Amino acid sequence: MDPVIDLKKARRDRDRLRQPSPQAGKARTILIRVVIAVAVIVALAIAANWRSLWPASSPGDGLVGLYLPSQTMRGEAAATAPVVSVAARRFPICGSGARIDCVVDGDTIWLGGTKIRLADINTPEVSSPQCAAERRLGERATLRLQALLNDGPFELRAAGRDEDRYGRKLRTLHRGGQSLGDVLVAEGLAHPWNGRRESWCG
Repeated sequence: MDPVIDLKKARRDRDRLRQPSPQAGKARTILIRVVIAVAVIVALAIAANWRSLWPASSPGDGLVGLYLPSQTMRGEAAATAPVVSVAARRFPICGSGARIDCVVDGDTIWLGGTKIRLADINTPEVSSPQCAAERRLGERATLRLQALLNDGPFELRAAGRDEDRYGRKLRTLHRGGQSLGDVLVAEGLAHPWNGRRESWCG
């Protein structure tokens, strides 16, 4: 005699086997959430730093020419490096966020995600001044450089060595044939750079 098959029970057993276990469902949900979280973090990081990740393709974007030709890096004349025209842009005072275009102090800026030291001047310190007078003058120099940069387009020129010992690009900034560093010197907010720092404290 053939055994009797309970079709309803067989279907229930089949459906139960096809359904994922609660543990597998939880693991899949956690994995999906982790992947989404990582994707969001990566997207935010790229959005915050996109200008430093992809160098500009035109001089107006400010990155072209920050890196000197090889002959200049070997110590030959800086005149062989191109003059780079930087389009008008806004330069806030640097804060705690991502530094793309901003002013650190009277002689240091960030341009297109690259840190640049003005090679022809030295201004009073704002982070570690030797006296209160130096701090006040340093703050004035910082605001004046910010105003000069925000006035419109300027030129970026090489200045001998490519970098200083801190990894900052050494460049001079010019507008209308005049060095912006010379403007600060004329206004008593900077000293011409002669290879050593001069005191601002009397």
